[in-house]
Amino acid sequence: MPRFTVRVELHGADTWAHYEKLYEYMAHQGFTDTLVTEQGRVKMPPAEYNYEGTATRAEVLAKAQVAAGRVVTSYAVLVTESAGRTWSGLEKA
Repeated sequence: MPRFTVRVELHGADTWAHYEKLYEYMAHQGFTDTLVTEQGRVKMPPAEYNYEGTATRAEVLAKAQVAAGRVVTSYAVLVTESAGRTWSGLEKA
């Protein structure tokens, strides 16, 4: 099953509350902000999300755009389909 890392930047978001709302809307679209590892769950960096499913990159982008568009009118979204992930310093979720 494909895995995607999605980064969202809300243009003009002047408080962290905007990103808290984004988290809610992203969750409704099937995104999480955690990764499941052999050692347990880890939290992704702020405004980065995980999506796992049979969707294409374009479909994942569209889902993220729906969520971001509910918070602000101007935003940037980057979708990367993962062939594997490596990280350091992520907090346990």
